[in-house]
Amino acid sequence: MTEAANDFGPGTPYGKTLIKVGETQRRLGAAERDFIHSASINFLTPLRNFLEGDWRTISKERRILQNRRLDLDACKARLKKAKAAEAKAALWSDEVEKAEHELRLTQTEFDRQAEVTRLLLEGISSTHVNHLRCLHEFVESQTNYYAQCYQYMLDLQKQLGSSKGEIFSGTFVGNAESTSPAAGTSPPAVAAATLPAVPTIPVVPTIVGVPNTVAESVLNPNEVKPPASGTRKARVLYDYEAADSTELALLADEMITVYSLPGMDPDWLIGERGNQKGKVPVTYLELLS
Repeated sequence: MTEAANDFGPGTPYGKTLIKVGETQRRLGAAERDFIHSASINFLTPLRNFLEGDWRTISKERRILQNRRLDLDACKARLKKAKAAEAKAALWSDEVEKAEHELRLTQTEFDRQAEVTRLLLEGISSTHVNHLRCLHEFVESQTNYYAQCYQYMLDLQKQLGSSKGEIFSGTFVGNAESTSPAAGTSPPAVAAATLPAVPTIPVVPTIVGVPNTVAESVLNPNEVKPPASGTRKARVLYDYEAADSTELALLADEMITVYSLPGMDPDWLIGERGNQKGKVPVTYLELLS
């Protein structure tokens, strides 16, 4: 805008206005860059670091804990099965001891992993406090950004409003002086002219679904004849109550014959059911092939 103002002439009314608007746009751009920078430092960067660092570690440890729990459940099931078989045969004593040993090891690993996960999750509370502060700072930055933009545009509006009167008043005075007749001269006589008579066009009342044109008369369904080709079957989707005598009331799931007429509203068709005929809305129909 500033370059265009220099081309048009910075001293012209249009050039001055371009300079003012361009300066305001420059200030808006600077405010937007400050807001983006502040949001990146105070909110986006801490959040991204948390998601890619601490939260990724927590998610990994939680998955490990879930696997440890599944292993622990499997060991418990094997021990239970071995003890049940031991009651029937003494040969299963070795299996029971093996299952008990595996259960102790799995339980130890599960408890260790549960403690690690618990400590990580407890640290989230302090992280939440920090991110909550960052979120408040982000909202405050955005509020300040929009307030600055509003103030800049308000100032621009006042500047344009104050200069508008001067520009247009000068323009109107110049036009008045250029068009006023010189002193001592009389305005040229205007030859009398006879206006041609304009024929009166009858007004056709508007009907829903029918274009209101002079060339098209009011639709009377009883006088409409179906075309030789182009009729289709349609299934009614919903009940429809006719608004006037030109429309056809419909019942859901009934079958009717429909067709269109030249110049007719595309949202409507002519529907026939036995000896009844009238306009029907297309949205209430499922056209069949």
